[in-house]
Amino acid sequence: MSREMYNETNLDKIEVNAEPPIEEPARQYYFMAKCREWVREFERINGRRPSFFTQTFGCQMNARDSEKLSGILETVGYQSTESEQADFVIYNTCTVRDNANQRVYGRLGVLNRYKKSNPQMKVALCGCMMQEPTVIEKLKKSYPFIDLIFGTHNIYKFAELLYTSFETEGMLIDIWEDTDRIVEDLPVERKYPFKSGINIMFGCNNFCSYCIVPYVRGRERSREPREIIREIERLVADGVVEVMLLGQNVNSYGKNLDEPITFAQLLQEVEKIEGLQRIRFMTSHPKDLSDDLIAVMKQSKKICRHLHLPLQSGSTRILQQMNRRYTREQYIELADRIRREIPDIAITTDIIVGFPGETPEDLEETIDMVRRVKYDNAFTFIYSKRTGTPAAAMENQVPAEQVKEGFDRLLKVVQDTAREQVAKYQGRVMEALIEEVNESDASLVTGRLSNNTIVHVPGDASLIGKIVPVSLDECHGFYYIGHCV
Repeated sequence: MSREMYNETNLDKIEVNAEPPIEEPARQYYFMAKCREWVREFERINGRRPSFFTQTFGCQMNARDSEKLSGILETVGYQSTESEQADFVIYNTCTVRDNANQRVYGRLGVLNRYKKSNPQMKVALCGCMMQEPTVIEKLKKSYPFIDLIFGTHNIYKFAELLYTSFETEGMLIDIWEDTDRIVEDLPVERKYPFKSGINIMFGCNNFCSYCIVPYVRGRERSREPREIIREIERLVADGVVEVMLLGQNVNSYGKNLDEPITFAQLLQEVEKIEGLQRIRFMTSHPKDLSDDLIAVMKQSKKICRHLHLPLQSGSTRILQQMNRRYTREQYIELADRIRREIPDIAITTDIIVGFPGETPEDLEETIDMVRRVKYDNAFTFIYSKRTGTPAAAMENQVPAEQVKEGFDRLLKVVQDTAREQVAKYQGRVMEALIEEVNESDASLVTGRLSNNTIVHVPGDASLIGKIVPVSLDECHGFYYIGHCV
């Protein structure tokens, strides 16, 4: 773990008995100082620091948010633990698919038992699921032991909400419907010292008919480029060699700024940062992927040779129903252009099976698309009905048996194609960023190639965070066994 302290504020110098500042993030540092007083009193009474446990459900955006929550908790004096029987448990939730919601409800049942045996334990929920009014009603009715609930728009207020929850009895709920605010410069506890996600924008304007994200994350708003560059420079000074630029649709970055800038232009600025060795980004919407972006990727020495380009369906008819705003032919032409300009690129995708009205013929078009584009990997999902989206109200929902059969057929083609793509690199020497000691064999370390392929090589923890040349000796389907050269 590596903690970023963007603001040099010394909590000991904050006058906690004064009125809280109005300006952000100074206001949050004031409440961190107040929380630290509470933690010290806890430590005096109990003879130990309070512990916390964070669990993240969902995407890289959520993972980055959780690093911010952990950073604030550690700054005020909490100690991280891997046990849900902690003094403070926070779930950062996802609501893209219903099964994510069900997992959270399942864990809450367990937490209720833990809390009964430890009455001073506090439970908090945040994230996308909390932006759904029906969820809040269910939590109030069925899970009254929860102490704190907040959403996606006011996560920067966590220190203030945490302190308020110390001072109040019962459930504290603070949900905003939308916001145009972006507050960064708060502590972040990074999972990896050598790589980090960076939020470059928040929200989504696309309104795909199956997706709840625009409703729970709000409208698109981009961070100022100079703030992004400043953050990355600080990360690099702290030992980061790889960054992942994050947004629901990074290709529309910068359009709503006072001084508009394209995503391609931002990448060119990020590339200039000395000491930064690798740049990744996600997610790209095909309708917004420009020729300028392809040109920047082609010429770049730092942008990784991996592009995640969600397809969702290979049928133009279904794509129209999904409100994806491109056709099958446009997607093929784009993928061909990317492969032509950047021959060594790996393209991955997302595909939904069983969207309302999907016929076996539509699915055949999707399967054909996998074979044509030759995806290096694809995340395949069974359509999940999300209340509040246009697709949930569509008639002709596809029978579960038909969906399952189609999903299995698609999955086999995806796996066969991915194996063929990954096998192409056998015998080559490529650079890998070593990320961790292998979980199942401590004599190996695990690294990631620029194209996102995993490789396991003999080595020890001293290699972690280094980019090293490796020989790709044996292909095992989706990963390699190799050795350092």
